[in-house]
Amino acid sequence: MIRDLTQVLRKILEDSKLSPRFPELGEAQISFDRPSDTFSPGQSTVNLFLYDIRENLELRSNEPTIERRNGQAIIHNPPIRVACSYVITAWPVGGEELPLQEHRLLSQVLQVFSAYPTIPSQFLENTLLAGQEPPLPMVISQVDGLKNPGEFWAALGNQLRPSIAITVTISMSDLPELVELEEAPIVITRDLRFTQEIDTQQNLMPVEPLAPAHVSQLFRIGGRITDANSNPIINATVILIEQGLTAATDAKGYYSIGAMPAGNYTLRVKFGNIVQEEAITIPVETATSDYNVQLAQ
Repeated sequence: MIRDLTQVLRKILEDSKLSPRFPELGEAQISFDRPSDTFSPGQSTVNLFLYDIRENLELRSNEPTIERRNGQAIIHNPPIRVACSYVITAWPVGGEELPLQEHRLLSQVLQVFSAYPTIPSQFLENTLLAGQEPPLPMVISQVDGLKNPGEFWAALGNQLRPSIAITVTISMSDLPELVELEEAPIVITRDLRFTQEIDTQQNLMPVEPLAPAHVSQLFRIGGRITDANSNPIINATVILIEQGLTAATDAKGYYSIGAMPAGNYTLRVKFGNIVQEEAITIPVETATSDYNVQLAQ
């Protein structure tokens, strides 16, 4: 993933749309070498050196992610957020007043990267970073980006030179081949029970709950709406007719609706000109029953 990130940063700087406005940047090569005292490119170069990789604790999450697969819920460990920091330097070759050319190149790189608070999706296509949530944030030229430039360049064995620090945070998920993932059945019925306690003496002494006959039991159900080819249907309307309850399916065709008491109901699904009704029992009577509906085309 880190390699993909480095390649994405190259694609941003080599975007053909930039050449008319930034001709010097358009003609420069992009490299990722260690800018030591022996670094001496043969042509004008913008160099991005990855100098630091660490977890972004501010974006740490303890919530696992759940993937629905073949009627099971696959529980993944929460991804770690890794901050990758690069130091950007410019190395002009040829022409007059090389320091001014260096400053111009750095200025152009700064303008390009600062235009993107997060990496646009078009640069992430065909990489392992595509579709990451939240979008990949880019922080450039912050005060604490390179805390001690003098020590940094001394460690590289080179002289101090102007540079820009950029940090991009990516998500790194668990690998199924290395981590045993937990599987669990998808919950399709949730049992909600309510009791009322009455303190007739109106004091602060503990009171006993009412008898089971006075317990209210309600259910919330969930299922999936698909088409004839088992593809999920998005934004279908699901109605529990007898209770007048309505829900809509999400991007994967799932819905959740409730609460209602146990009993026999009619589930109506509407999508475009298609209207289909299914008789259901809450809670389900057998282990093979569910609240999924496949629409007939």
